[in-house]
Amino acid sequence: MKFAQKISATVVTGFLGAGKTTLIRNLIEGVRGKKLALVVNEFGDLPIDGELLKGCGNPDCTDDDIFELPNGCICCTVADDFLPTIQKILERDRPPDHIVIETSGLALPKPLVQAFNWPEVRTQVTVDGVIAVLDGPAVAAGRFADNPPQVHVQRDKDEALDHDSPLHELYEDQLACADLVLLNKTDLMDGETVDVVSDEVGRKLRNGVRMLKTANGIIDADVVLGIGGAVENDIFARPTHHDAEGDHDHDDFESFVVTIPEISSLKSLIDRLKVVVSIHDILRIKGFVNVPEKDMRLVIQGVGPRFQQHYDRLWKAQEFRETRLVVIGLSGLNKPAIAAKLAGGVKA
Repeated sequence: MKFAQKISATVVTGFLGAGKTTLIRNLIEGVRGKKLALVVNEFGDLPIDGELLKGCGNPDCTDDDIFELPNGCICCTVADDFLPTIQKILERDRPPDHIVIETSGLALPKPLVQAFNWPEVRTQVTVDGVIAVLDGPAVAAGRFADNPPQVHVQRDKDEALDHDSPLHELYEDQLACADLVLLNKTDLMDGETVDVVSDEVGRKLRNGVRMLKTANGIIDADVVLGIGGAVENDIFARPTHHDAEGDHDHDDFESFVVTIPEISSLKSLIDRLKVVVSIHDILRIKGFVNVPEKDMRLVIQGVGPRFQQHYDRLWKAQEFRETRLVVIGLSGLNKPAIAAKLAGGVKA
């Protein structure tokens, strides 16, 4: 009896705003003749990443091939959400040639890879590789460095916390599981800074893990989707900070959605976003904006103080035009103050 070849799966991890969705969209557009299935997980109640992957123009990857898991943390809901989704993909009339899984920026990749050892999927799927996407400028700015003063402040608020910096731990755990690291957004750094960050990251990687420099998530799809790692077989040889925890949560982080019916101007919104980020140390803001007198929907992406925006498509006839933004930060965000400031330029 001849056994069917296992379907390969690639796990794309990386912190908030590192460029995971952009990378995956590039992969979709660059892979031809190969049917992909995408599993997209987000931390926040606004499904942005899945929306951005739709309409990619690849006939082998349709909107029906995108499976959204808006539960905040795919690694915490493996049994309830992730495994049933993988089984649903495998039971389709035409199973995919490759499955790409985008974790939320706050997810731990190791529990997810461990799930592929479950009997329900082990005989049918193998993890080709774990890709860690890094925001180069954020690493250069020390966003993920261990921060003892911040840790002490957190412990004063909650003595039960036994972490070091939550950002530092998450960053190191994502690197610890990686088979390939993409140092992204190198176009936003000078050559000397790129070299410094490369050296810093390289010292944290296991032997044999490759690191490549990218801009805008552009890379040959075969490099990312052809590692052949069978990662589920050696995932326990990749130690992380959270190994002893068993189940874990994300109490260090929180998110909420701000809805604005109609803004006065795009410039005033961007100005308010930058002020809010600087005052409240927000990690990530992203969403869709209804720009006055524009027929197209604006996508806005913010990582710390850096904001980018582009128009992605026309507003649909049945859509209610409004501005909706998801705000993500460390626990303790002053939600009323943030929402009030962002709504400060609402058109009368």
